[in-house]
Amino acid sequence: MAKTNLRKEAGPIGLLFASVGAMIGSGWLFASLHAAKIAGPGAIWSWVIGAVAVMLLALVFSEITTMMPKSGALAHMSYVSHGSMVGRIWGWLLFFAYVSVAPVEVEAVLTYANNYLPGLIDPHNGVLTNLGFIWAVILLAVFVLLNMMVIRWVLLVNTAATWWKIAIPILTVIILLSLSYHPGNMTVTRGDSGVTGIFSAVATAGIIFSLLGFRQAIDMAGETANPARNIPIAVIGSVVLASLIYIALQFSFILALSPADLANGWAKLHFAGITGPLAALSITVGATWWGVILYADAIVSPGATGFIYSTATSRIAMANGEMDTFPKRFANVNTNGVPVAGLIVTFLVGVVFFFPFPSWQKLVGYISSITVLTYGLGAIVLLHLRRTVPGANRPYRLWAAWAIAPIAFIVSTWIIQWTGLATGNFLFGAIAVLFVLYAIAFYLLGGSKRRAFGWREGWWLFPYFTGLWLLLYFGPTAMGGNGALAFGWSLVAGAVFSLVILWIALATGLSQEATEIYLKEIAGKETDVEVAP
Repeated sequence: MAKTNLRKEAGPIGLLFASVGAMIGSGWLFASLHAAKIAGPGAIWSWVIGAVAVMLLALVFSEITTMMPKSGALAHMSYVSHGSMVGRIWGWLLFFAYVSVAPVEVEAVLTYANNYLPGLIDPHNGVLTNLGFIWAVILLAVFVLLNMMVIRWVLLVNTAATWWKIAIPILTVIILLSLSYHPGNMTVTRGDSGVTGIFSAVATAGIIFSLLGFRQAIDMAGETANPARNIPIAVIGSVVLASLIYIALQFSFILALSPADLANGWAKLHFAGITGPLAALSITVGATWWGVILYADAIVSPGATGFIYSTATSRIAMANGEMDTFPKRFANVNTNGVPVAGLIVTFLVGVVFFFPFPSWQKLVGYISSITVLTYGLGAIVLLHLRRTVPGANRPYRLWAAWAIAPIAFIVSTWIIQWTGLATGNFLFGAIAVLFVLYAIAFYLLGGSKRRAFGWREGWWLFPYFTGLWLLLYFGPTAMGGNGALAFGWSLVAGAVFSLVILWIALATGLSQEATEIYLKEIAGKETDVEVAP
């Protein structure tokens, strides 16, 4: 097995700001607009629901990560509970969930820039022009090249950018509320999607997409000297801080709108310069100078998020190399402790996402669904480890895990349901193709026995994925389903289904002996190089 040599230079503030920096990116520039158009004033509740959902996931991963403080930890976890088949499929899903984020942030930069540098975005379909494509490739290359620095400098750059990223949204809230205050907007419900819209906005408006940035601290867990203290501080602290900022921002956005902007309802909300919503709204209320600053921030915020996601994606690629999901060369790092092969593949695959894709909103819906799907496994892993290795060292032990973990798993199912059938078709179609390719490669190229494939521990994935798609298909018409299940009943069905799958997954998990072997194997993959004072 390949070993990596990573520098232990990430402190609690560096990790906290890595997560916060990932959470305040293109989401803060666009999500308030999209959430308002879907849910109207109910968008504030969408953020609250999203924050609670993500906090549940964050609590689960705080325990697991401190048990396995490895960079790219998410790619290791699935092996510990269910072995090779589940581990490899999850490793690929994680990589695609991560590698797509930096390109989305680049497109956000160019979308805002198109307001003062026209010609980057096609006004008819919203995709990159040839000129926009060239600039997108250049920006992504810059993110990757900056990540060639040692992790200490990577986090210092991100921390400096994050101070800016925290200050600008807070000041935006103050400026919007001080210059334009229309409390009557909170009672306008015309054109929103009601209760269904509140939940749909969680998954499709960029809310979950933004808040799931807490995972950055998890992905760099192997690069901190005191994970037992630093990981929970960074993970939980980032969710609380970012959620408060986003809720305040949504409130100020709704109240700052002119009632005339809502003449045709929330779904048809429109004002001049809406493709750069917060900057345009600032100019509309009279803060032209602040609008200019926000156009500058539209480079810094998504740019810094794309930068730190490039860091995290390379660590996921490295972890996949350690677990033989990717070629072993991906597990190697250079003398600076940088996984160069991971950064190169991050760039090459990222460029693919610059080809004509749907709008920012639809693309973040796809990313949110695949990310939440991978995060749902955390509850299964936590409960499996509690059962098979109850005496293992747990620097952070989640209180009432037997209640919180199942709730987190149910919530992850609900979020996937809220993305809608169209997103589900894309997601599960991609998973089917991925599985077929993996099976072909395993049997034709690997020549391994069926037992080694991991069928016994991984067969539950088939009813899990099939059941999720059926929940979408029979779900509410507002979410693309055929309406057989009303919204409330779809939640009940999703909860029951989740508990059944959770029981099956735990029943088919690895034995105590096999789990301990994987834990020891993972523990031996990384050695300390340097501890920061």
